[in-house]
Amino acid sequence: MFFKLIENRRSNRKFKPKKIKPEIIEKLIEAALRSPSSRSYNPWRFIIVDEKEILLKLSKAKPHGSSFLEEAPLGIVVCGDSTKSDTWIEDTSIASIFIQLAAESLNLSSCWIQIRMREHNNTQSANKYVKNLLKIPDNIDVESIIAIGYPDKIKEGHSKKSLQTEKIFYNRYC
Repeated sequence: MFFKLIENRRSNRKFKPKKIKPEIIEKLIEAALRSPSSRSYNPWRFIIVDEKEILLKLSKAKPHGSSFLEEAPLGIVVCGDSTKSDTWIEDTSIASIFIQLAAESLNLSSCWIQIRMREHNNTQSANKYVKNLLKIPDNIDVESIIAIGYPDKIKEGHSKKSLQTEKIFYNRYC
């Protein structure tokens, strides 16, 4: 089942204008909360956004690579508390992909929007923009936003032939 999931999963930026039912959102939340965390510190925090006005504002978080969020019925803002763990970036990244894999298993599609280390404009980071918009406290930073929805178009998974096997090494890098 897992391999079928990862064979088919593709980032999708076009969604049908169909709301996601609360019970499906609960499953996505459960997947996020079940994601592994170094030393079980669980520094992640999740903000579930389904209000169109907020999704529109979040779609402007950075100049490139976030505009499609405006059409998504759901965005999950994945944040971390750097005061709780030195591996908050890794932990929030793992949680982000758990959300994406859960979405795929529920016949939804998703796309990761990188926020950490990205700029909103010349004077403000994307992190600061999202934090201001969503009233996120100072000790919490935004890693990503996962756009989720019903796919407007089904993309075919990557073929096994397209996998970059030349990047695999056994026992040593050579």
